[in-house]
Amino acid sequence: MGNTQMHQRPIGRRITPQRAQFRRLAESADIGTVTRAQLAVLAQSLTCTGLINGTESHLLVALINTVPADSFDRSGRPIVFKSNQQLAFEIGRSVGRVSRMLSSLFDAGLITMQDSGNYKRYPIRNGDGEITDGCGIDLRILIVRYAELDGLVRQVRAEKKAADAGLRRYRGALRNALSAAARLSEDSLNRIGARIERLSNIVGIASKASSRVLRRATALLEWLIERMMQLPRRSAEAQETQNMTCPHVENGMHIQIATPHPFDESNHERRSAKAGSASKWAFEESLGRGRSEINQPRRLPQAMPALRDVLSAVPALKTYGFAPSSWAELARAIPLMCRFAGISEDARARAVEQMGEQQAAVAVAVTLEKYDRQEVNSPGGYLRAMTDRARAGELHLARSVFGLAARNSTEVRH
Repeated sequence: MGNTQMHQRPIGRRITPQRAQFRRLAESADIGTVTRAQLAVLAQSLTCTGLINGTESHLLVALINTVPADSFDRSGRPIVFKSNQQLAFEIGRSVGRVSRMLSSLFDAGLITMQDSGNYKRYPIRNGDGEITDGCGIDLRILIVRYAELDGLVRQVRAEKKAADAGLRRYRGALRNALSAAARLSEDSLNRIGARIERLSNIVGIASKASSRVLRRATALLEWLIERMMQLPRRSAEAQETQNMTCPHVENGMHIQIATPHPFDESNHERRSAKAGSASKWAFEESLGRGRSEINQPRRLPQAMPALRDVLSAVPALKTYGFAPSSWAELARAIPLMCRFAGISEDARARAVEQMGEQQAAVAVAVTLEKYDRQEVNSPGGYLRAMTDRARAGELHLARSVFGLAARNSTEVRH
């Protein structure tokens, strides 16, 4: 008989170069910079990135909550010594499933593990009873990667928000194109309808289409609407705005039609629409029609807030990628802000004509902020109402700016 070869039982989990790198990275953790609560919130949010699934997130949260809060202080050591059997009992999964999920979390760089020879998990303490090392599940790598993982979560959420905005705008443009085509003659309706149908077939399921396809389809639909409505060609400034390639600009644009007659030439039907603040605009517009155009009061100079007050009152500017350092830059951003909020060129032109570029820029910025807060359903109607109040000498932009700044300051404190 040949010699019987004895295979030694493998000790611990398989170590790969990546896992070894994660272990070295965990040793560089600056304990005390991140709290247990911050890590628990992060673990719950990681599912949106696709890095882990819901069950793995549940296990990771259970591991974080197992460690005492003071273990994340300067002198602490965030290591979990529970067995797989105990973890399986706590999260309602089998022991084998927990073991596989721990390996997945190790491979994802969310935990590191140090196994003992007998597969037991235990702490190693010094003479004062403090844990200096141990065989268990080490969470220090989460402290090292907290900024990276938190930034990833924020990026994914921003991309999702931009994709949703592009989807809403495409669907709105498609609805408006079909509404405008219904007013055409039969021949024109068949021709335009075929183009819209062909474009819709190219996009396919809108919720599954890429942001690039949706942006291009939306631009084509808006071009069709302009041609159907026989609108004049856009100015060079508007063309430049439309051709911007900044992803924040393209993804953030959203047009919300708040009236059931978006293409009717009759202002009466548009003012009679009961959607959000459009009814208020209609009431103020009806009052303004009673005044004589010749005897309109001359526009009085308004006390303007400082630019820094406007920036603190309108955080939506930063959200949509604006960082004006002067009034001139803010004024040049008016067309883009109007496109983000869905304000028509006519409403913008009237505001600039009545209030001047500087005041109109502040008015549009305030409208964009309230639209971003979902406090205004019809940004175009809201801006027209502000224009009417400016014509009557009853607009106080400084009050609106300081009021929004106070609200933002209160929300930050809470």
